[in-house]
Amino acid sequence: MWNMRHLARATWNLRQIRRLSAAIPGPCIVRKRGTDILHDPWFNKDTAFPLTERDRLGLRGLLPPRVMSFEQQYERFMNSYRSLEHNTEGEPETIVSLAKWRILNRLHDRNETLYYRVLIDNIKDFAPIIYTPTVGLVCQNYGGLFRRPRGMYFSAKDKGEMMSMIYNWPAQQVDLVVVTDGSRILGLGDLGVQGIGIPIGKLDIYVAAAGINPQRVLPVMLDVGTNNQKLLEDKLYLGLRQPRLEGDEYLAIVDEFMEAVHARWPKAVIQFEDFQMKWAFETLQRYRKKFCMFNDDIQGTAGVALAGLFGAVRAQGRPLKDFVKQKIVVVGAGSAGIGVLSMAKQSVARMLGTDPATEPNCQFWLIDKDGLVTQERKNLDPAAAPFARTFGSENVEGLTEGASLVEVVKKVKPHVLLGLSGVGGIFTEDVLRAMKDSDSPRPAVFAMSNPTTNAECTPGDVFKYVGEHAIFASGSPFNDVLLEDGKMGYVNQANNMYLFPGVGLGALLSGARYISDGMLQAAAECLASYMTDEEIKKGILFPSISSIRNITTRVGASVIQAAISEELAEGHGDVGMKELYHMSEREIIDYVARNMWFPVYSPLVHEK
Repeated sequence: MWNMRHLARATWNLRQIRRLSAAIPGPCIVRKRGTDILHDPWFNKDTAFPLTERDRLGLRGLLPPRVMSFEQQYERFMNSYRSLEHNTEGEPETIVSLAKWRILNRLHDRNETLYYRVLIDNIKDFAPIIYTPTVGLVCQNYGGLFRRPRGMYFSAKDKGEMMSMIYNWPAQQVDLVVVTDGSRILGLGDLGVQGIGIPIGKLDIYVAAAGINPQRVLPVMLDVGTNNQKLLEDKLYLGLRQPRLEGDEYLAIVDEFMEAVHARWPKAVIQFEDFQMKWAFETLQRYRKKFCMFNDDIQGTAGVALAGLFGAVRAQGRPLKDFVKQKIVVVGAGSAGIGVLSMAKQSVARMLGTDPATEPNCQFWLIDKDGLVTQERKNLDPAAAPFARTFGSENVEGLTEGASLVEVVKKVKPHVLLGLSGVGGIFTEDVLRAMKDSDSPRPAVFAMSNPTTNAECTPGDVFKYVGEHAIFASGSPFNDVLLEDGKMGYVNQANNMYLFPGVGLGALLSGARYISDGMLQAAAECLASYMTDEEIKKGILFPSISSIRNITTRVGASVIQAAISEELAEGHGDVGMKELYHMSEREIIDYVARNMWFPVYSPLVHEK
């Protein structure tokens, strides 16, 4: 487990990280002039081009004469955003969310430097717009919202051409790739090519939280068809109009894509996102030791949930070693649910010094759409099999195959009820009232399904039916709840953005050959250690999203340290393996912060 000295917060803060990551940039050489620069969101400064640059770059007369500062542009945009908020008061939430997404997206299309600065400074307010939950709404309406391409699309029609196609991407170097096949977008199901919004949103979070240079990221859609009949009949649908490929045909497409990316950018970190369960596990096992990749739905969700589970033990007034006795009911046997159970089981084995493969499942109960999963289940899914209950000493509650959720909660009296079902409202009043009789004085309810409409319950219901002493966490944002006694019922957003940016950044900067279970475990433990005992006692399990760069710095450093200890680190850029292995913990944190990109305008010089 983590060293408890981490529980005393480091003296690091956002100002120090910004100081290291926002050094004055050197000149940027451009090959464009005139309107070509104004139409390039990476180089465009809008009205902030100084007169000398306007002369050098052929811009004089193409812009209004006034030169505005970066700060003035920033305030101008924020005023527009606040005006939008005011003018849309009382409108339906979906209309307001899409309007906010549009104004941010227009800025992204026009001026990337200003866009990312606005995003970094207002991450708590804007993350729900460019990421969960609004990104789900954007994906559902992608055909009508499409204005300009972003990222790359590799389709089933491109078989045999991907090795050459990858060189159509203009960036010479790519550090982070986020790829989806659109088969399981959040809890919305098969959205086909419209799922491209997920990689775009994830990479915006990578830029804002981890300081990945936006010129070195690549969102990717693998379009292998869709089984969504509504999309196939939609005149605005932009993807292939054919059923999804299956079996070897499907894997051949993904194999070819992975080989193409690795051939051009062998050190890029590849994140798999929103693949349906069977392909999520298949591709993770197929590629994880061959490429530097991970699956955020399986491993990222698991890491954030594990950090929350550690926090719940502490909030219940027990020592962390008692995690091995924590009774956990997981509702949802998809990639996320199985991922949480797998990582929790690994943690138990590490604490007990045993082999995860032989560790019994005495403390875990898995429930899917057919009820409690046991060894008696016909056609038991291989991924769920390791967590199926038996009818020996492991099942002393007398529960049978397919037992209902409320029956399981009543008989098990779990310390934690964790939902990753994708079914909104499945934690009914009866279920929550049963949780009130938990064997813990502070029962924990994690309703982690996204988007908000798919959350298993609301925080208001938890504090009403479980009690004011309950601990609540969700995947999507909810407001804190004012309790009857005037106290506050805290809502913890167990969001993957706490973890995946640090995992990706740490893997990149360590030059890891692959991303190991130990590196992911270290990330989860670092996140769990971030909270003070005082915060934990209040029921606050996760820090504010506002401090995401600070969190990512520490998580990234912990991932690097794990890669070094497992001898997986090979160095990155000018920092070789030997130098990396001799860094102190403090030097590793500084190294991470120095390599975070921060948005400032660079002087532009035209290449003759």
